[in-house]
Parts: sequence; structure tokens; C-alpha cells
Amino acid sequence: MTHDIHIVGGGLAGSEAAWQLAEAGFRVRLSEMRGSGERTPAHQTDDLAELVCSNSFRSDDADANAVGLLHQEMRGLNSLILREADKHRVPAGSALAVDRDGYSAGVTAALAGHPNVTLVRERVDALPDGPTILATGPLTAASLAEAIGAATGKESLAFFDALAPIVHRETIDMDIAWFASRWDKGETKDYINCPMTKDEYLAFHAGLIDGEKTPFKDWEKDTPYFEGCMPIEVMAERGVDTLRYGPMKPVGLDDPRTGRWPYAVVQLRQDNAQGTLWNIVGFQTKLKHSEQVRLFRTIPGLQNADFARLGGLHRNTFIRSPELLDPTLRLKSRPNIRFAGQITGCEGYIESAGIGLLAGRFAAAELRGETLAPPPVETALGALLGHITGGAEAETYQPMNVNFGLFPPIPGRTKKADRKRMYTDRGRAALAEWLNSPPPAAPAPQLEDSVASASA
Repeated sequence: MTHDIHIVGGGLAGSEAAWQLAEAGFRVRLSEMRGSGERTPAHQTDDLAELVCSNSFRSDDADANAVGLLHQEMRGLNSLILREADKHRVPAGSALAVDRDGYSAGVTAALAGHPNVTLVRERVDALPDGPTILATGPLTAASLAEAIGAATGKESLAFFDALAPIVHRETIDMDIAWFASRWDKGETKDYINCPMTKDEYLAFHAGLIDGEKTPFKDWEKDTPYFEGCMPIEVMAERGVDTLRYGPMKPVGLDDPRTGRWPYAVVQLRQDNAQGTLWNIVGFQTKLKHSEQVRLFRTIPGLQNADFARLGGLHRNTFIRSPELLDPTLRLKSRPNIRFAGQITGCEGYIESAGIGLLAGRFAAAELRGETLAPPPVETALGALLGHITGGAEAETYQPMNVNFGLFPPIPGRTKKADRKRMYTDRGRAALAEWLNSPPPAAPAPQLEDSVASASA
């Protein structure tokens, strides 16, 4: 099958872009190097849209949270990523968490079975000449990264991202741990809580500081961490109480054995549909594996823990998007190429998929000979896109999650309690107006086939 557009990278962004284009009637060649004998330092499977860190898409509250609003917008735009996330949802309170294996298998099946998608397991080393979306993510292969650098004339920026450990549920001691919601918010009790006394916490903190860490390679030195995924031992180095005001915050969590708040709490969140795997919330780490097993088994309730996955560290790369991309994600120096996902500098699963969705829709409009205006900056999609393509300072550009700070401020004086709902109500109205705006009166015919495709 010949194709109209080439998508390189089968992560969340590439998968979503491929779905949007295929559903619009365009023939897509989707190249994914996993499955061709190639691996990355973080992926474990060959499935598309694999979740390599947490299994959570974060808040699903569309009334008071920018991430939840982004979920709602993407559902309204026929998002494959949200469709499969909803199908494979597991309990996580107000968050959208998924059975990671069922979810990625669902995305893979949907794309591999789509008549307009040719899934090719191959590594792409050079920038294609025809219409292309590059969604190779934060672990772009070195050869393609060099080609991107040559095309942009700029060195790639980089940061570290860290993986949290996953524990087998049956090995958690529930005589010590107990169920409650995160920081006791809401009526559901979706988190397992492991309490610590002051002495236990101080010993654990010292262990994080003194534990043997994974050494950096020469090319990884001087690479900044992303604040939203900070290794726990790096947080510990910032002060003895930093963790107690962060991922180990005990506020509102009464220990059933004492009726009082512990000095600190380690929380675990369900990681699969069966409830057999639980990840340690906020425990991204670069400790060596032997150190992780030794230290994490000092946590009360995890003294006999069996780990399905230990934490890890990998290097992420992204481009200086505010300087290099136009408002529809095209590379200014080579407009046949769009970028999507984490390589643009957005951070987070759903943000990556959201930018993939927009890249797919922009490309589909261009293939029809139309021009699709970017979504309004009052929407979650538009605010995130605006930040990536010009809203941020290019010289100090760093990865960013979607948040209300990216939206235009609400005019006038408002109560803090009302402001979030005002943002989301305004965003929904703006998205509806964008969707209902009339298309161009005379669409151009579909472009001719651009590149021959290998058969899947």
C-alpha cells in the first residue's frame, strides 16, 4: 500500500496522530523501531503507546483541573489514546489510571487492524522527504537525532526522566499498611499507605542520600532533571523534610493502628486491572537495583516486598520548539516535517498524545488543501500548543505539563475557589466555537501518493 504521510514513532503521540489521519481517510505508514530488533533503555515491550513510567494519566476532573479538561477535549476529538484508557481503566480515585498491558495492546490492535495504516517495524535514520510527522519521543535513536540536529542547526536539549518501582500486591503486609484515598481526599480508598515513624523516616532519608547510584555516562553529565519527575534521592538532597511535604506527605491519613497521622507515609497506586501490581507513588529513582531492594524493604509494610519492576533512569531529548516550529508544529526549515509528542518539549503522557492529535489534524487539513486554525489558547489543547510553539522563552525552554498557568488569565477579580471552574467553562465554550467554525469553502483534491510503502 502506498501512503499519503509517514509517521515515525509509535508512542502515544505517533499512535494518536496515525489514528487521526487514518480516521480522516488518509493512508499512513507508521514506523516503529521496536520489534525490528531495536530497543530503548526504558521500553519493555513492542506494543505501541507503551507506558514506561507511571500507569496514570493523572486527574480526570474536567471541571477543576487542566489535565482533566485536556482529557475531555481529546475525548471529544475521537482520541484513540483516551478511548483505550477508558476501556482499561483501574481504580485510582479521581485520577485516570490504566492496566498498562491491556491499554497498550488495545492501541496496537486498533492501529494494526486499521485499513488505512501500514505498521512497519523499522528504524528510520534520516528525515523523510514527503509529508512526515516525527514523534520519536524522548528516546530518539542517535542517528535520527543527528539528522534532526543537522536540519535545525540547533543542539538538542535533554533532561533525565526516572521510573518508579512496581510491587506485587500479595507481598504487601496489610497488617501494617491500609487503604485510603490520596491524602484522604474523596470517598474512595484507592491507595495503599505504609506509615513511618520519625526514626524510620530519618533512617530512610539517610539511606537515599548514601545509597549507591547509577553512574552517569559522559554524554549524560550536566543534563537537568524535569521537576515533575524528580528522582526521590534528588528530592531528599534538598532537605530532610522535603519528602514529607511531597510524595511522603502524611496529611489527613490516620493510621488505623494509632488513630493519628504517621510522621511520613509511602503510598502505592494500583497498576493493573487485576490489582496484582502496585507502583510506589513519587518514587522515581536512580539508585542501583540492589540498593532499591534493600532500602525499599525498610519501609513498614514492604519488608517482604517482591518487585515486578525496579526503578530506573533514562535520558530524554527534546528540541527548542518555540524557536523551531510554526503554530501548526511544522519545522520552519523543512515544512514537510511536523513534530509531535515529548520531543517537542511537552511533558506527560496525555500532553504527548494531545500534541500528536493536533499534529495529525493539522496534517490531515494540509493534505486536503485546507488550513486548520490552531485551537484557541483558552482551551487546554490550545494553551499547551501555544506554549510549545512560541509562548515559552526559547533560550530557557524546559518540558512543561499542561496547567492553568499556560492559559490566558481570567479577567477581573475572582474568588480562588471559583477560578478553576471559570477556566474550564471558558475552555469548553472556546473548543465548541472552534469545532463549529465553518471549513474552507472549496477543499483542494487529495495530494498524490508521496512515498511508496513497504508492506506490513
